[in-house]
Amino acid sequence: MNRKLFLARSISSALAACSPIGTALNNNAGFHHFLGSAQGLSEAVIGTRGLAREYPESAISSVYRIDSLPTPTSARYMDLLAGDFRGYRLTVDGAVDRKSTYTLAQLRAMPQQTQITRHDCVEGWSVIGKWSGVRLGDIVAAAQPRADARYVVFHCFDRDDQGTQYYESLDLHQAMHPQALLGLRLNGADVDPDHGAPVRLRVPTQLGYKSAKWVSRIEVVGSFANIEGGHGGYWEDQGYEWYAGI
Repeated sequence: MNRKLFLARSISSALAACSPIGTALNNNAGFHHFLGSAQGLSEAVIGTRGLAREYPESAISSVYRIDSLPTPTSARYMDLLAGDFRGYRLTVDGAVDRKSTYTLAQLRAMPQQTQITRHDCVEGWSVIGKWSGVRLGDIVAAAQPRADARYVVFHCFDRDDQGTQYYESLDLHQAMHPQALLGLRLNGADVDPDHGAPVRLRVPTQLGYKSAKWVSRIEVVGSFANIEGGHGGYWEDQGYEWYAGI
């Protein structure tokens, strides 16, 4: 089992990136079937109950590398940026008994958690940063998910060249993980636009593409089958694993 898990995770992490070999494999249905079978094994063996390692201040990387789609340039995002995000509203809705809306000031006034954790990119690099923000579990719990709720979907401001909106998802168990964070500050300063301002999801127990930037709405759902491509995330719709535990 350990050998199978190591092989599956290594191939997924190394070749899902934008190399010629990785591109060819991403277009191969058989390869995606293999990754899909490994995903269940990965989740069963690794799980989401453990904690990601936390580091001392001395380990913080001098440069927090940027990865993702380009920083949003839509009129809506640029207007919010010009107003220092005073007009930003984070809506939490869907399969909940208590729909909520938060201003950035309200999020900053809530109890904050700080963690120094490592961001592991599917392309093979990593970086360590100091993140502060609101525990995602506190936000989800306050919305009171209904009995039929199963997933938490993060809708974001960024879109690709074809206009497809970025989104990501976690199940409720992952969303309630004590280190899952709505990041508001990075390395002692407010999160800047290139790193996901004003609110960025941080999931240090999974690969970096799960830590969605520029979060605009949180939707609690029973299924994500009818959201965008139906696989639970922008990259998942293109063949990446939905559960990306490390």
